[in-house]
Amino acid sequence: MSAEEGRQRRLLGRLEADELEGLLVSDLTNIRYLTGYVGSNAVALISGPVSVLITDSRYAVSAREQARGVDVVIGRRDLLGDLAAATDRIADGARIGVEADNLTLSRYERVATALSRFTIESTTGVVEDLRILKDDAELDALRKSAAITDEALDVVAQGGFVGRVEQEVAWQIERALREGGAEGPSFEAIVASGPRGARPHAVPGDARIPDDTLLVVDMGAIWGGYCSDMTRTFVLGEPPPELVEAYRLCHRAQRVALDKARPGIEASALDAIARDEIEQGGMGDAFGHGLGHGVGLDIHERPGVRSEGKETIQAGMAITIEPGIYLEGIGGVRIEDLILVTDDAPEVISNFPIADPPA
Repeated sequence: MSAEEGRQRRLLGRLEADELEGLLVSDLTNIRYLTGYVGSNAVALISGPVSVLITDSRYAVSAREQARGVDVVIGRRDLLGDLAAATDRIADGARIGVEADNLTLSRYERVATALSRFTIESTTGVVEDLRILKDDAELDALRKSAAITDEALDVVAQGGFVGRVEQEVAWQIERALREGGAEGPSFEAIVASGPRGARPHAVPGDARIPDDTLLVVDMGAIWGGYCSDMTRTFVLGEPPPELVEAYRLCHRAQRVALDKARPGIEASALDAIARDEIEQGGMGDAFGHGLGHGVGLDIHERPGVRSEGKETIQAGMAITIEPGIYLEGIGGVRIEDLILVTDDAPEVISNFPIADPPA
């Protein structure tokens, strides 16, 4: 049985518990997760009587090569018109779920027309509930993606940073990722030096990286469809005392939270561990974002590891631990590891060295 067929079985078990006979999947990431299809136009219907993937002629060959556990139907460019014919083995009146978060009102109306023989039920997070826990194939892909990221940063860092242009460093990062085997970056790399480091999502600029400051580098790769995410803050020369203290505090908060990332802790409680550490150091107001997030086929997935996070950390999750401190007009620091939650200590798969706090 393929990984995709195993996921479909898990989905059918969930649908049965929800008293649904099938689920119309329209989110392309969820379709890839369930079937293996990679393309820009498809819908999938997963049910006990029949599971089908409907795409158009542009993907006829690749869809048949990629898809597992589903019948591939090649329809028109507008796939909703082909939906009714693909459901002839499902009994009239069956309850079919649709992904409410992925359907506009107009598309929902068209789906309801195509599936008029059935009772349509809006659902939220059905497939995402499965994706939150990674299977063995996903874990292997995440490890490979993270290893490519480590190796790419090592290549870039060997040349040093002082005097180089942020944009040039960002471009070298992408090149090193691709040369290392990545399908591409999981997001546009962040390279932010000096005062620009106080912007958590800074866009690399055209200024040269100065000495005696901190440099934030946030990057990730895609391999086998799976993302990685890692941030390292480089200590350049002798930064001002405020940045030295921020680095020490962020480093300590990241280490403490990493140690507590075990099954059974609530996401909000894990966030609070790092946040409390930073607040006790007098810089709580400078840590505005959440501690981390899930990573998988998307760079940001559940669970959200933040103060309002309601999910419980479980073995099989892939999450980031990334506290940050941002001092406007001075600079910033963020240290981020991607980890796999296990029954014991977390498996840290971001292995590029983290600099020790300055003396």
